[in-house]
Amino acid sequence: MHESSYFDFNDAADRLPGTTEDIEGLRHALIDRLESVLLFLFPQGRIRGGKFYVGDIDGSPGKSLVVEMEGARRGLWFDFATDMGGDVFDAWGLSRNLSVKTDFTRILEEVRQWCGVAPPISKSIKRDVRQQPVDELGPYTAIWDYQTADGTLIARVYRYDPEPGRKEFRPWDVRARMWRAPDPRPLYNQPAMASARQVVLVEGEKCAQALIELGVVATTAMNGARAPIDKTDWSPLRGKDVVIWPDRDLPGWDYAESAAKACVAAGSRSVAIVVPPESKPEKWDAADAVAEGFDCKAFISAGDRITVKTSTSALPIYTMGEILDDDTPVPTDLVSNRIVMHGCVTVFGGAPKVGKSDFLLAWLAHMAAGVAFLDMVPARPLKVVYIQAEVRYPYLKERMHNIVLPKEALALARRNLMVTPQLQLVLNDEGLEQLIQSISAHFAGEPPDIIAIDPIRNVFDGGGVGGENDNDAMMFFLTRRVAKLHLAVNPDAGVILVHHTKKITKRQFEEDPFQAFAGASSLRSYYSASLMLHRPDEASTVRQLIFELRNGPGLPTRCVDKVDNQWMIVNGSERLVLKEYGHRLDAERLRKLDVILQILLDESLKGNCYTANQFAEAFEGKAGLGGERTIRERLSALATQGYIKYFRNAQDYGLPSIGRSKFGYLCVEDMVVNLPQGDPDPDTGEVPTVPHRVLPTHYKCPLSGAAMPVENPEVWVYPETSNDPQESE
Repeated sequence: MHESSYFDFNDAADRLPGTTEDIEGLRHALIDRLESVLLFLFPQGRIRGGKFYVGDIDGSPGKSLVVEMEGARRGLWFDFATDMGGDVFDAWGLSRNLSVKTDFTRILEEVRQWCGVAPPISKSIKRDVRQQPVDELGPYTAIWDYQTADGTLIARVYRYDPEPGRKEFRPWDVRARMWRAPDPRPLYNQPAMASARQVVLVEGEKCAQALIELGVVATTAMNGARAPIDKTDWSPLRGKDVVIWPDRDLPGWDYAESAAKACVAAGSRSVAIVVPPESKPEKWDAADAVAEGFDCKAFISAGDRITVKTSTSALPIYTMGEILDDDTPVPTDLVSNRIVMHGCVTVFGGAPKVGKSDFLLAWLAHMAAGVAFLDMVPARPLKVVYIQAEVRYPYLKERMHNIVLPKEALALARRNLMVTPQLQLVLNDEGLEQLIQSISAHFAGEPPDIIAIDPIRNVFDGGGVGGENDNDAMMFFLTRRVAKLHLAVNPDAGVILVHHTKKITKRQFEEDPFQAFAGASSLRSYYSASLMLHRPDEASTVRQLIFELRNGPGLPTRCVDKVDNQWMIVNGSERLVLKEYGHRLDAERLRKLDVILQILLDESLKGNCYTANQFAEAFEGKAGLGGERTIRERLSALATQGYIKYFRNAQDYGLPSIGRSKFGYLCVEDMVVNLPQGDPDPDTGEVPTVPHRVLPTHYKCPLSGAAMPVENPEVWVYPETSNDPQESE
């Protein structure tokens, strides 16, 4: 048999997946029958409003994967859940667990069979295995590799320029072997970044590569200004000095600010955003700068910038020996006993209307004059700036005139004490700048020794976190507002902050009065000393001055009062000052004690007994007892002191039930109730009465305030600690 070379296929070319014409023909065939194709691949999908919706590439019900059904984008799809997308071939392959990169021949065969199209006759074509991938966007015009620090390829980004002025990018996930961005998205140029101290962050691979060719270590996030901040791995910038070079447009600046926050969160050593020159055109970027011969390195190192985070030097650490060998003298206290120290914060607090501002003004005037105030002694005449936001100028002037100082001391105070009238600003960035400029102008060359702010509530800025009761907002105010003012005016100055207290129980205050500060957790961790002005008795003008010192000896509580326009220490127990007034108060309490007890005794003889609420309502404004609330409070105090007790066995005395009363009927020592007994007298009509001694069943516990049963009703027992003024004399 004759052998013809026509039948010899040994040297035939390998079969190619298909010609470009064949692929495009199949693509058009699929797009022409797109509705049928999609329902074949995804039976659970639905067509609505010119789009096809299905749950995912596996065909689950849902709306995450969307296929365009109309216009130039017909056949293109995107899965919003996985950030994946592609054309109709990608959809066909992935839905059947095939890859367009490795299984494209099989995909074409399946499409031909489904469409009923015969395969074309292949021509022997010699092709470069490195041929550029071609799709509807045409051949790619640039390619950038994303690698790990050790050079392992993570992803590739292809750039397409399908028409003038239009550019498209497609990322290829090397590990997943899919057309998608990796999760998380890597940064560009990581091998060079690993050993670099400074990294320049730009928008896009083109800009980064342009700087890299100049010898600058540059990087970009995948997709440039459109990069999702939260889906990008910024960790390679940890410990780096990052300079962000934005494009000269609004989106570029917005992206730079967001990226700066991400760099700070990732632990970058420092972060700054350089400001593109105003002379440059819109959308000017780093690649444009390189192309025009702009001095990029000088711009990166010395161009105008906004610093987001400054680098910090190494923390100082000392051995015990170095500290012991340091003979540098300890700085002298600005105010004795470590109450106000150089560079430290002192908090002065108290309840509203307790006299904080009046006390502070007198104290600061004495500090400015260099004379002692109470037993607080300044190191010398101190320069003081008093930033107050409560008292208007006319009343501030009135208070100033009432300050009592020796003539020589007054002359010093007049020069050294500077006070603002009622300040009408918040210590935000703008307010701080205004205040710092004003203080610097008035203390030219000699900064103040003491900066006082009264009260912080009126100038508080919590950075949008919350008010002064919020611990995080309080810490923001202290570290970002007070500290900034302190450093700008004089880092060695002492700072006095005036703060109000919140409502806490009497027992909580007695256990820890400084916990009453609003935002106390943050505040107490920040100050070095604190003073609390407290009025334990609202009927008295005597206040307690309580101290808390971190670095000094414990100071005893002082009793202070203002007498003849001068604050002075008084003896809280003997009341050497205002003794006559104190005796009058004691006499009034004794009078009310006698009146209340006598009324209860007299009324019981008439057969009338009362609960505390009934008594307060019945005798309001009578016998000089005052209002209902005053009577109720006095009854509570007498019960605590043991002068009044209670009985609950009302039926034994023919009285109505006490109902919901917490304690019961009021009972006093030797109380007798006359109760009717027998028939009325036929001549007078009077009902005979028989006296019955009333014995208590319960008493008020002086510690807990609870109703406790009386152990022996026959013996009237008073608490061991009595508040009776007669007993204390």
